[in-house]
Amino acid sequence: MLDQAEHIFAAPRRYRNFIDGRFMDAEGGGIISRESPAHGRVVSIYPASTRADAEAAIRAARASFIAGSWAFAYGGDRAHVLRKVADALRHNADELALIETLETSKPLAASKGEVLFAAELWDYAAGAARTLHGDSHNTLGAAMLGLVLREPIGVVGIITPWNFPLLILSERLPFALAAGCSVVVKPSELTSGTALMLGRYLKEAGLPDGVCNIVAGTGDPVGQALLDSDDVDMVAFTGSIRVGRAAIAASAGNIKKLSLELGGKSPSVVFADCDLEAAVDGVIKAATVNMGECCIAGSRLLVEASIADAFQTRIAERLRDLRMGDPLEPSSRIGAIINRAQFDRIDASVRDGVRNGARIVCGGDPENHTGLYYPPTVLADVTPDMAVARQEIFGPVLAVMAFEGLDEAIHLANDSEYGLAAYVWTNDLTKALACVRRIRAGRVWVNSALQGFPELPLGGFGQSGNGRETGRYGIEEYTELKSVHLQIGPQTERWVEGA
Repeated sequence: MLDQAEHIFAAPRRYRNFIDGRFMDAEGGGIISRESPAHGRVVSIYPASTRADAEAAIRAARASFIAGSWAFAYGGDRAHVLRKVADALRHNADELALIETLETSKPLAASKGEVLFAAELWDYAAGAARTLHGDSHNTLGAAMLGLVLREPIGVVGIITPWNFPLLILSERLPFALAAGCSVVVKPSELTSGTALMLGRYLKEAGLPDGVCNIVAGTGDPVGQALLDSDDVDMVAFTGSIRVGRAAIAASAGNIKKLSLELGGKSPSVVFADCDLEAAVDGVIKAATVNMGECCIAGSRLLVEASIADAFQTRIAERLRDLRMGDPLEPSSRIGAIINRAQFDRIDASVRDGVRNGARIVCGGDPENHTGLYYPPTVLADVTPDMAVARQEIFGPVLAVMAFEGLDEAIHLANDSEYGLAAYVWTNDLTKALACVRRIRAGRVWVNSALQGFPELPLGGFGQSGNGRETGRYGIEEYTELKSVHLQIGPQTERWVEGA
């Protein structure tokens, strides 16, 4: 892998948009050069697409949907295409993982795991394409049969973030395709490589031209074009609350359906009766995976007061064993932050917490490290009103608060505008179930952290968004319901007398 990385450093990979089955540069030839956060060298060159490029992709998607070759295809034929893409992901996993690591700075092993899980999602969606169905009502009287049909919603825009480029796209794109939709994908301008690679796999798998289009570029103009267009029936967006609100406002133009996965400030709730070593490891994993640049990061540690001091001390001890460094090195678990602006935001949040009374238990010393490496940081003496307890930091920073009992733990867990995920550590089944039932979050892990399965849906409560992705719920998200009233035999009743 190091040899391949050196080759890319010497000759950065150049990508092209995928529109209507063809690979092409942006109108005017504009480009975006992406430097590796860990190495400071250009590794990828993407098209800097214009609004005209986005509109061309939308036209291609709309034309393919109207043509119906995919929208009305046999589910088994759709499944065959999706399964071939899953096979391509597995076959090219090492190459895709290297691209993701160079563009995001996540450790190479993590990138490889995400590519392989993405393949599982494509496989699951392939199966779902065969099983998607509606309903029937045979109880409407002798002369009437009722049918409920599920139909693809139409043209879908998918706007993905930079932190899990291929994985988050694979939580959406194969499900939209399985439902029969046509799609325009707009990946982050920071990490577009693996999304653009998908165009080749889709082409080779036999997807009809225009059904999936992939356009690199910035949020304005490309993402905005998707939100503004009357020819886009739905947008699935993953990103910040700020942009999510703008998406909601823009969608009013044609009452566009939105599926939004927005920010998070997820709690790890640790009770004194838990398996302490397992909880320490799980809390660290939830807080630092992907350098904390994760919307479901367990960035708030709520720990029972009787063990709070000992637990946060043990966290600090274990964090010393968590290697931070070049993501191409097999021993690294923490890579570099995505860019300087995000690095500075993380550090500013930590400094603000200290000014307001938080205490640094470990970390918080980025000046002692070269490059964009922010050390895992634990802040103690945090109170619920502090910004570090309420705002998404999107970095490896853990804010610690103590609680006295179950009710206070649940109150603190729910004391947030977000509701994306939660983690609960206890050996008491009653406490675990109480937390599962009362914490308002789209996903809750009990005595585990971040295990994912294609069968289970993901999404948020509150300002963490709406809609659900993955699982059977994920494919249904990309459909509309149609009721059919089917008269059986002659119609004997007349609305106009004497007719």
